Amino acid sequence: MIAIIDYDAGNLRSVEKALISLGESPVITRDGKTILDADKVILPGVGSFGDAMGRLRQYGLVDVIHDTVEKGTPFLGICLGLQLLFGSSEESPGVEGLDILPGRILKIPDCPGLKIPHMGWNSLDIKPEARLFKGIGNGAYVYFVHSYYLKAEDEAIVAASTEYSTHIHAAVERDNVFACQFHPEKSSQVGLTILKNFIEL
Repeated sequence: MIAIIDYDAGNLRSVEKALISLGESPVITRDGKTILDADKVILPGVGSFGDAMGRLRQYGLVDVIHDTVEKGTPFLGICLGLQLLFGSSEESPGVEGLDILPGRILKIPDCPGLKIPHMGWNSLDIKPEARLFKGIGNGAYVYFVHSYYLKAEDEAIVAASTEYSTHIHAAVERDNVFACQFHPEKSSQVGLTILKNFIEL
């Protein structure tokens, strides 16, 4: 069973719909036991870092997420869900993230001719051994919507990167933890392949 963590952060239904199209029966839940019992767990999300961390704490989900990761359950963060896996974000100074992976979330720098937030399709530079991108050619396009980006502390965890005003770490993977800054559920066939690769881990 795939659990999609519900913390009022939007975008749950589109992730659910994509998984259903792949033949899965995901459960949207904030129940700790259901999440801990799941075979795979997804943390989607759109919105602000500080508000999201506040809701994760309010619903008692911070420890549940840490326990799920420590247990070795495959875990996928999407968009804001990627950002929350890190220690802090310039969007919400002083707010502590989940701090599961090392790195910082920074504001995309202004650049003449580029709009912030970054909304649209960008190509990925994919590491050949990245498990999430199995069967996907380098340069594949995926869909982004974000104003903040990841600068991972450890280049070894970066599975794919892209360029938009700066060098953006677009996906990471370490052991059982995976995350994408882009939206696989909105990234057409490439995105469905990424979700399928996660399901098949």
